[in-house]
Amino acid sequence: MPENLIVRTPSAYDYPLLIKNLLSAPIVNNPAQEIVYRDQVRHTYLDLHRRIQSLAVALTALGVKRGDTVAVMDWDSHRYLELFFAVPMLGAVLHTVNVRLSPEQILYTIDHAEDDLILVHSDFLPILEQIRGRIELSHGYVLLSDDAVQTESSIPFVGEYEALLEAAIDHFTFPDFDENTRATTFYTTGTTGLPKGVYFSHRQLVLHTLGVLATLGAKTQGSFHRDDVYMPLTPMFHVHAWGMPYVATMLGVKQVYPGRYLPDHLLSLINREKVTFSHCVPTILHMLLKHPHAATVDLSAWKVIIGGAAFPRSLCLEALSHGIDVFSGYGMSETCPILTISQLTKEMLALSAEEQAVIRCKTGLALPLVDLRIVDAEMKELPRDGVSPGEIVVRAPWLTQGYLKEQKASERLWEGGYLHTNDVAVRDASGYVRITDRTKDVIKVAGEWVSSLELEDILAHHPAVAEVAVIALPDNKWGERPLALVVAKAGHELTEKELNHHVREYAETGVVNKQVVLMKVRLIEAIDKTSVGKINKVALREKYIK
Repeated sequence: MPENLIVRTPSAYDYPLLIKNLLSAPIVNNPAQEIVYRDQVRHTYLDLHRRIQSLAVALTALGVKRGDTVAVMDWDSHRYLELFFAVPMLGAVLHTVNVRLSPEQILYTIDHAEDDLILVHSDFLPILEQIRGRIELSHGYVLLSDDAVQTESSIPFVGEYEALLEAAIDHFTFPDFDENTRATTFYTTGTTGLPKGVYFSHRQLVLHTLGVLATLGAKTQGSFHRDDVYMPLTPMFHVHAWGMPYVATMLGVKQVYPGRYLPDHLLSLINREKVTFSHCVPTILHMLLKHPHAATVDLSAWKVIIGGAAFPRSLCLEALSHGIDVFSGYGMSETCPILTISQLTKEMLALSAEEQAVIRCKTGLALPLVDLRIVDAEMKELPRDGVSPGEIVVRAPWLTQGYLKEQKASERLWEGGYLHTNDVAVRDASGYVRITDRTKDVIKVAGEWVSSLELEDILAHHPAVAEVAVIALPDNKWGERPLALVVAKAGHELTEKELNHHVREYAETGVVNKQVVLMKVRLIEAIDKTSVGKINKVALREKYIK
């Protein structure tokens, strides 16, 4: 045996990286801190601890055991937070169902994940009633209801959530087990083919929590600390709400769960509960800033991570004008998800808003423990010169080890020993990454690459543009040319000539490939989105490329 291996004392405790251990500090250090759901529920962290134990007792009584899969269909709520802990802490797997998928896709994920129990909010009963005859469960259905009233339904519930917790004792001893035990699974919202299941272990979720916490606590700008008030604006079914509820709970901060994302309601919660930290996709931020009530709410203490899609500089500047501390984060469903965050140094904070926006909208710097590389087709790492584009490939201790029951797709994902993101990016000498496109979205004009994301950002700067998406239009002469699908702001009129002139001005400065002047424009009423609010370019191609 090698001499440098640690020799364990037989009585020593081998501390496993289990989700249950994220709860220790907040229960001891901040037991009276609040967890808020809408305007309906206020609990303390001691209540959270008690309810997690009662939930474990109730689930066990329903037959849930180690290795079972428990699915949840709910809005962002205190219940969801409790399930984030109780289910994995039993050694079971939590399946966070994407409630925005079609009923047939939801049925596929329930069947593929082999769910044993489904907890469902009354709002989603119509979905389940459509597919219930084709679902096989060993432990049945539990109703989630904001008013704790048994809803009329053809579904035979084994109980209502609050009633089950009320009937259960509030003491449960959670066992130790292998930290590599699967804790969660959910399904990627791909725009083609069937959804793919990704999965994460206790060890991965704990290390992701620590990595994010170390990053957000390392700088003054965009920091997340115990005096913050946290409210997610990314659905809890989507990559554990970017893992932030685990971070918030470990810190013991006040947490606010908003339920449905209604803009007036969200702004009211931000104002009333003094929310200081959130995360969302650009479309959510855009929706809030355009709401009439936004002008009446003080947003100057609000820090927001923007991810899930390219962050337009025009939107960043608008947020900065409200005093919001916005900055980009990057990751994927397959990466747990956070890989990079674009925080600013003290020196950068002295820059103008325009100069700051360029940095805030970058993909950012890699988190601790993330080995992120930008490589060519032969997996050779490219120089950090800010101009050499290649694919982002990564290694980190919290990446999914594959797709559930999809061996071939898993091997493609991990080809060469690195997880392939299919994102095209450049990296500068300071280490900041900037995604320029998806590999499948790059527009190849006369042999040269045109970034759809850069062109979208330029068009979004036009004062009359509300939303824009750029896709490749097949062309006999050029191979491809950009097609800009543009939604005008209310009360504004736009023309193709006006937008082409706007783009040409940028091309003449050299900040973007000159081939953008070949752009075609189509004015449309709305841009198709995926179930998590991203621009759905597959749907746009099907609709507008004939």
